Amino acid sequence: MATYLRRTTDNDLPEIGRIIESAKLLLKANGINQWQDGYPDETALQNDIRQQVSYVLIIDGQIAGTGVILNQVDPSYEEIEEGSWAGPEKSAYSSIHRTAMSPEFRGRHLSSLLMGYLISAAGLTGHADIRIDTHPDNQAMQRVIRNAGFDYRGIIYLNKPDGKRRAYQLLLP
Repeated sequence: MATYLRRTTDNDLPEIGRIIESAKLLLKANGINQWQDGYPDETALQNDIRQQVSYVLIIDGQIAGTGVILNQVDPSYEEIEEGSWAGPEKSAYSSIHRTAMSPEFRGRHLSSLLMGYLISAAGLTGHADIRIDTHPDNQAMQRVIRNAGFDYRGIIYLNKPDGKRRAYQLLLP
């Protein structure tokens, strides 16, 4: 089984859009108010591809999952409540966002594989500080995050209604 991570291309957009829409439906079915306001939409996915921050997990030639790695300051991470970030206060970091698995690949524990590849790619940028957040009700994603080695650091807020998120951090050696 050939398995690897690569940058997303324009040709991948329809499949990435389908995966994101499927994830939105799954979140809604599970009563999680995450990604229920239209975001991420096609414009956001196109911007991710254009900025070369979007990645796809390929398994046997098929797109199995997607995720984004940002290597810039995330304004939502500037203030954290009920905790703090570890390490130097103003250290450079990568953040992982918009991860989702194709419905055809769900249930095979491949989210951990996707997360591992995204961590590796983020580490290759030279950042040893990697951050991620998720909705407080998204227990499945919280398990994936914790199983990948991230530590819970506190609460951050996105600039939108229902923007409360659980924030996690992984410091690479």
